[in-house]
Amino acid sequence: MTPEENKLIVAAQNGDRSAFEELVYKYDKNVLGIAYSFINNNEDAKDIYQEVFLRVFKAIKKFEFRSEFSTWLYRITTNVCLTYRSQKKKYAYTSLDEETDEEDSNPRSLSDTLTDNQTPDNNAVSSEIGAKIENGLDKLSPQQRLVFTMKHYNGYKIKEISTMLNCSEGTIKNYLFMATQRMREHLKDFVDKD
Repeated sequence: MTPEENKLIVAAQNGDRSAFEELVYKYDKNVLGIAYSFINNNEDAKDIYQEVFLRVFKAIKKFEFRSEFSTWLYRITTNVCLTYRSQKKKYAYTSLDEETDEEDSNPRSLSDTLTDNQTPDNNAVSSEIGAKIENGLDKLSPQQRLVFTMKHYNGYKIKEISTMLNCSEGTIKNYLFMATQRMREHLKDFVDKD
């Protein structure tokens, strides 16, 4: 944290609403991005965004500077996403152009393995593959889905996700591996069998 951010946090803890608004402004796009990538619905993402900052406003006095403010905020965001999804049962689509296995010596994106010669964009537009992806994501556990979307939609590294979710890097890698395997299995009709 920068000294300026520390001052904003302390001021917000002491009831300064303009300081809190500056913190919101600093992180609002990231929070909204995480929410949208997990839910894939603008209105629901806005609901999550509002809930996150409401919780942060209520809890900011308890922030003890033991971690980065952003880590604390993103942990709240991921918890709200998981809770919201379990209540609303909304589902998102995933990009076919994201690499699927960070640990693999030859990582490939799902779009690299499509069996026909169409571009990934043309295939994604297809209602059949869109429904298949939605259905595949639906079969992931909430934790797998969250890790998958944070990695592939938001571009967070495993270490960052580990910190945000307060899990070991091994657990995050396991969630990501399992999510990738399940998506590949679910999309096997569209994936080249090498």
